Formats: sequence, C-alpha cells, structure tokens
Amino acid sequence: MAKKKSVSGKGGIKSRALAAQLPSSSNSKKRYGTIAIEENQLERFENRTLVRRYSIEFTCPEFTCLCPRSGFPDFATIRIKIIPDKYCVELKSLKLYMNGFRDKHVFHEDVTNVILQDLIDLLDPWEITVVGDFTVRGNIHTVITATHNKEKRSS
Repeated sequence: MAKKKSVSGKGGIKSRALAAQLPSSSNSKKRYGTIAIEENQLERFENRTLVRRYSIEFTCPEFTCLCPRSGFPDFATIRIKIIPDKYCVELKSLKLYMNGFRDKHVFHEDVTNVILQDLIDLLDPWEITVVGDFTVRGNIHTVITATHNKEKRSS
C-alpha cells in the first residue's frame, strides 16, 4: 500500500515547494512601505473651518494587531469620529500609524484606548470616539468603545 503524501499544512509537499519559490524575507532589504510604517508619526494640520462644529469619521477596515497571550493575529474595523477644535489629523499619517500596530502585542481594550489617547494628545478635539470592532475569536465578538469630551472653555 502506497503512503499518502501531504499536500498542505505544516511541512506539506506543496507548501515546501511553494516556499522554496518565494523570496526569503530575511534576505530581502526592507521595502519602503515597511520603513514608512516603522517610522510613522501622527501629523496634524490646522482646522480651516472654525465657524461651526462638524464631525469627521474614519473607518479602518483592515486593522491588525497581535494577541499578547497567544501571538495570533487579531483583526478589527476601527472607527474614529472626531469633532475637531483647532486641528485635524493628516490621513496618510493616520494610515501609517494604524498599520504600525500590526506587529504589536496588545489587548483589544488597550489598543482602542491608546488610539484614542494618541489622537487626543495630537488634536485636543471637542469630542472623539474610537470604536474597535474586533473579528470573532473563540465564539466571542468584541466591540470596544472609548469616548472623550473636552471641557467647555470658560469665557
């Protein structure tokens, strides 16, 4: 009786053959996108519409970070709603900042609050809400909502 050959999975024949054809990431120099993500820094610009309060909403549907216990990837949609005061966040810097979490081991609750606090520190908005809507893991769907409202200025 002939032995069955593994065609997929850990150490399978097809996966080893395919892996041999792929370039080794350890031998490759860093790509510009990787460098940009590693060097990310949130940036702001002046709000040019101070005559009224308005909201800005961002959706980041491909957010990833790593579970600090297992090391497995966590996937989420991060939604940010800001009512700006004097500053707005620059979009490319926000994209790179969000991608910077992909290799960080962080709990859902912490990452949602870190994003909130970093944006508060940068922008000092009238109001901001960050929602981390994480993909189901272990039959549990987790949604974290963190909110901040600036104290009204006294006249």
